[in-house]
Amino acid sequence: MNGCPPRGLPSEVQRRLTLFYGLDEAPDVSDFVRTTDDEQREVVHVRETDDGLELAVFLPSVAANTPPSLDALCQIVEGVSHFLHLAHRARRELPTTQLELELQAEVDKYVLLAVLARSQSGERPRAMFARLFEEVAFLHPPGTERGERYRLANELAARLALRIERTLPDPHRRGEMRALLRRFYHAGQREKIELARAA
Repeated sequence: MNGCPPRGLPSEVQRRLTLFYGLDEAPDVSDFVRTTDDEQREVVHVRETDDGLELAVFLPSVAANTPPSLDALCQIVEGVSHFLHLAHRARRELPTTQLELELQAEVDKYVLLAVLARSQSGERPRAMFARLFEEVAFLHPPGTERGERYRLANELAARLALRIERTLPDPHRRGEMRALLRRFYHAGQREKIELARAA
């Protein structure tokens, strides 16, 4: 462990997700970020205590590079997504699951790297959709618990993203798209899966 990376990018990811979903303010994720060696992937450590939750977000040191690679950026978004979702659920004393965390993180990557990027550039985010959902390699083999969880999260998020892709070209439906994504964010695991499969 090498200590804390610069505050900038994780805090900016948190700010954008908080604004997009209309979330209550949470503590600055950068206060919880620690760096690891570059061989490790992002991970969020959670420990329940009598006083609440203790969280630590571990990111590889390459995530501090400017500009970060797409892989490093995805790891930052995933770590921040997990942090925000856990904080959001803890404040409401609601449970969450590992599948829920992974599914929300996949959607959050799409929101930040495709939806919001498109709103700034006006370009169709098809290439980013392919990078996030089609041209992926899984670290955990099929048939393992983690491997199946990550594959299911990717598949469900891709279905929801395809639904969003259909609404993005129509500026009159962007409010509908945001409402769907906000509903998805606040949903529990069963409703998240239903919303994704209905796409």
